[in-house]
Amino acid sequence: MPEINTRFLFTITLEIQVSVLGDTPYGRRRIFHFDGGSFDGPKLKGKVLPGGGGWSLIRRDDVMEVDVRLALETDDNHQIYTAWKGLRHGPKEVMDRLYRGEIVDPGAYYFRTTPYFETSSEKYDWLNRICSIASGSLSPNARTLDVFQVL
Repeated sequence: MPEINTRFLFTITLEIQVSVLGDTPYGRRRIFHFDGGSFDGPKLKGKVLPGGGGWSLIRRDDVMEVDVRLALETDDNHQIYTAWKGLRHGPKEVMDRLYRGEIVDPGAYYFRTTPYFETSSEKYDWLNRICSIASGSLSPNARTLDVFQVL
């Protein structure tokens, strides 16, 4: 069976504020407000523009679903819209530590997303035609994802 190959695109670090809505009929709901951040990789780098957001739902099976929308600006002034969905889960004791804001080894839990990109830039229009995946980790005030192009 053939393997799926990837190529590293960039690491993105998101500066966030979290609003907790609490338990809803669908699960525990949180809203993330992105204050900024940065991204850096071999083909593109720049900053995360303020104003993006994310919405998470911690389901009854303790899996967190995440839905994110944000805008990037490259260091050569091209803007790129990105949206992704993802899942995060792990052993209860690991997830409890994450929810308390502790730093946890990213290998101890599963945090994967599927970023897609949209841009009018001719230089970066190749992003409009790729699928990507990302592996995430978190600290108390930031989310970091390593983003890879699926080849």
